[in-house]
Amino acid sequence: MSAAPKTASPEVPRVVDERVAKRSVIGQLMSRPEVGALVGAVAVFVFFSIVAPTFSQPTSIATVLYGASTIGIMVVGVSLLMIGGEFDLSTGVAVVSSALMASLFSWYFVTNVWVGVVVALILSLAIGCINGLILIRTKLPSFIVTLAMFLMLTGLNLALTRLIGGSVSSPSISEMDGFGAAKAVFASTIPVFGVPIRITVVYWILLVIIATHLLMRTRVGNWIFAVGGDQHAARAVGVPVVGTKIGLFMGVGFCAWLLGMHNLFAFNTVQSGEGVGNEFLYIIGAVIGGCLLTGGYGSAIGGAIGALIFGMASAGIVYAQWNPDWFKFFLGLMLLLATIVNMVVKKRAERSK
Repeated sequence: MSAAPKTASPEVPRVVDERVAKRSVIGQLMSRPEVGALVGAVAVFVFFSIVAPTFSQPTSIATVLYGASTIGIMVVGVSLLMIGGEFDLSTGVAVVSSALMASLFSWYFVTNVWVGVVVALILSLAIGCINGLILIRTKLPSFIVTLAMFLMLTGLNLALTRLIGGSVSSPSISEMDGFGAAKAVFASTIPVFGVPIRITVVYWILLVIIATHLLMRTRVGNWIFAVGGDQHAARAVGVPVVGTKIGLFMGVGFCAWLLGMHNLFAFNTVQSGEGVGNEFLYIIGAVIGGCLLTGGYGSAIGGAIGALIFGMASAGIVYAQWNPDWFKFFLGLMLLLATIVNMVVKKRAERSK
């Protein structure tokens, strides 16, 4: 008997594991949260370089970087917090609170200004810790918690400054012990290739590097993304949600202290009513840089680029001799376009996984 003919088995299609699938360089770049902000920053720089030729001069760039750094220092902390799924509306007045504490404590108790600087740091970290604790214990949205803190700090700044100093501004501490050294640390100027660069630019860059390393190379960075994406799922797999969120708020407090010290030692006195509205600038910088309002997505580098766009826009309008009223329009337009681009980039990144 002849053997029955063998039937060829159908070919099984190969399934490529998405974890080892190779992605093109273009695809990897397009999935980065800061790509939209980078394109926008290049466009803004080219635009103002054309309409205002002095904009691209070294001294003008130093001015742009200084303006960007005074926003960017706070944007670093706010970006991490937003990636973690929360907001902080008290950041603007928290900067002023820190500066006022250092000034008023040093003046009232007649101490070395460095004592006031340390007390201000403790206060800033405490404000962040309190925001985080209230958020965790009450389960209220961070919008409500930090809005309440914003109102309380605004009232305390004005009331205590009037009570202690008899004015709406802090007394000058420029003649007190330690002021010169503190000014050198927080408000000095460093010559770079003959161009004076404010030290806040250095601090800003260092914070961005540290925050980027934290997000991309450490377990804490994984925790931040996890709690921002879904805190309940993160808690289920062992992520310390409480500690992560409180730590993020305290990180914002540290940034507020650093910027507050710069403002104090750069201008010697602080107006107690300042800072109101700046919290929106920090959030806008983070959003322009690729941080989503829903949390779980973004980068510190993107936030830095967002702050740089803010610095270029504010200085560029001046160099172009435009009416400064256009600045708010430009900022709103950038916010809208950046939000749309960020959504498109995130969807593209999700589809490519």
